[in-house]
Amino acid sequence: MKNTNRSFDIPADCAPVRACRQVLLVDDSRAQRRTLAIQLRRAGYEVVEAASASEALAICQARQPDMILSDWVMPGMSGPEFCQAFRAMKREGYGYFILLTSKTDKADIAYGLAAGADDFMTKPVAGAELLARLAAAERILRFEEQLRATNAQLLSAWEKLNAAQEAMDRDLIEARKLQQGLVRERSGRFGAFDISLMLRPAGHIGGDLVGFFPIDADRAGIFAIDVSGHGVTAALLTARLAAHLSGSAEQNLALRHTPGGVDAVPPKRLARIFNAMMLDEMQTDTYFTMVYAELNHRTGSVNLVQAGHPHPVLQRSTGEVVPLGNGGMPIGLFAKPQFDEISVQLGHGDRLLITSDGITEAENPDGRLLGEEGMSMILRTNQMLRGHNLLESMSWSIAEYTKGKYGDDMSAVLIECGATP
Repeated sequence: MKNTNRSFDIPADCAPVRACRQVLLVDDSRAQRRTLAIQLRRAGYEVVEAASASEALAICQARQPDMILSDWVMPGMSGPEFCQAFRAMKREGYGYFILLTSKTDKADIAYGLAAGADDFMTKPVAGAELLARLAAAERILRFEEQLRATNAQLLSAWEKLNAAQEAMDRDLIEARKLQQGLVRERSGRFGAFDISLMLRPAGHIGGDLVGFFPIDADRAGIFAIDVSGHGVTAALLTARLAAHLSGSAEQNLALRHTPGGVDAVPPKRLARIFNAMMLDEMQTDTYFTMVYAELNHRTGSVNLVQAGHPHPVLQRSTGEVVPLGNGGMPIGLFAKPQFDEISVQLGHGDRLLITSDGITEAENPDGRLLGEEGMSMILRTNQMLRGHNLLESMSWSIAEYTKGKYGDDMSAVLIECGATP
């Protein structure tokens, strides 16, 4: 004969992990509540009783019990209705809900599950089964608590990372302002020649550098540099190179003191000086490409060195576009590199464009590079534009070609002959 109301021993594998779990018993039958309450207290649970769903809701609001055992049939509000109201309440953790019912119809069970119940037990309740069901509920609650604690840790870590990222972003924004300041002048005029510069990092900071400086009354030095990689390392090297190519004769490696004053270091010699500096002084895998040109704005002659940089592009006044040079080797990779020397004569209406590979290697969505052919087309299409108007139009054309996705820094130097001295 089965006696469902007798006391029972607690199986070792069903004992609650947390002895202070609070169970809310909801039943309009005081005798039924009392019987279950005694058994649960002996099992180590804290028990709270409610005679109706409305009373139980008030208790849930005040105490947030861990588990709820609710009768299905109660006056005023049924067990499933109470479960729906319970699920709608705000609480810190999860509450495990078990409906006690004599119903066995599948439609009734589906209705209870839809209301938010986690489990069902058939009345009269068997003590050992009840404890086993609560042990299963304990595992779910423990998992939920661990998950919630992990989420809290992840949220805290994310907030710290986000704060650190915001601080880094602020620093990088300031670094970008400082880096943009390395290009002190965006345009210059030397005799009949106009020089226009463009520098646009792909990220906050980049590894491109362009600029110019006067050498003497007849000559100017013009440079375009692209440091390998991106970010802080590249930016630090560009800052150092900017110092070595500043207007100060004491710092500028392109200038040398002679008995007669200040003279220029030949372009190829300057490339070798930088190469030795990179190999001897810098313990890094970073290297850079460069075009350094010496412009005689009185005669229109340009002597330049190409060290791994994209080919300079000459556009004659007739519209003809001619790539120059054979490439040469990058600076900082080889002990005895070969650099390409180029000499060209610029006449009225001619112009020379020097760009970084962020322009020539710009990709469209199909992965096709802009290349020299694309650059030639841009120059021919914009033949009537000059100076920064040409560079802006070129930048817009590249944005259209790449659909606004830039994979690398973009920089350019434009040398034009035709200004009135």
